[in-house]
Amino acid sequence: MSKIEIQHLSVDYKEKNSHFTALKDVTFSVEAGEFVSVIGSSGCGKSTLLSVLEGIHFPSEGDVLIDGTPVRGTGNDRGVVFQQYSLFPWMTARKNVEFGVKQARTNMEKKERYKIADEFLAKVGLEAFKNKYPSQLSGGMQQRVAIARALAMDTDILLMDEPFGAIDAKNRTILQELLLKLWEGDGTKSRKTVVFVTHDIDEAILLADRIILMSTNPGRVNCEIPVPFERPRNRAALVQTVEYSAFRNKLLALFYGDIASKIGGDEVVL
Repeated sequence: MSKIEIQHLSVDYKEKNSHFTALKDVTFSVEAGEFVSVIGSSGCGKSTLLSVLEGIHFPSEGDVLIDGTPVRGTGNDRGVVFQQYSLFPWMTARKNVEFGVKQARTNMEKKERYKIADEFLAKVGLEAFKNKYPSQLSGGMQQRVAIARALAMDTDILLMDEPFGAIDAKNRTILQELLLKLWEGDGTKSRKTVVFVTHDIDEAILLADRIILMSTNPGRVNCEIPVPFERPRNRAALVQTVEYSAFRNKLLALFYGDIASKIGGDEVVL
């Protein structure tokens, strides 16, 4: 049994005089410890898919199961990192992380929660900033706090909705490497199961075991593509290989070929 199973999922948005299908008959699974990236152009339903996994939106048809149980709402078995800096502005970095731990581990004493918060802030390089408020941190630092909070909750599943989309290129690279390092761990614990939404093909290749390419109007699974590169991945070395260029061009052709077909053009050949 897969960790996450998405079965013939459709999501419709209905208003008084309009009807919009965001997702149509989406089916795929995610294995325990697998890192899956979901990519596609705007409007393909990536964020809607993640919101169903989070339990804040619900299927119009089909189902989503975690460990064989249908998702019927939010739960402390899922940690979430959003694109926006989703920190409480009235809490310090330490208290923001501690709050997440409290939600996931309700019986833990505050002293122990703070110890865990400090541990994970240290892992993301923010130990010296634990008493700073979000307004006193840069965007990249705020996103590090959000990642620390999600990881400190120690959930089996981590859902990430374009978490580095608003970060400058240098800090984006730093955060990608940090996420991989924390996900890969030291071998003493099982890896988290990650569903990572992005529009960045290079980011998807670097991070994922498998890439789900979505198409639009309505959002569907275009194809599933295993990433053929062994871990750990050295970005600088990998991007210079012929194999990387060929795989990237394959993804680009699929990505832009889908867009061309939607506007009545010819398939892009690279």
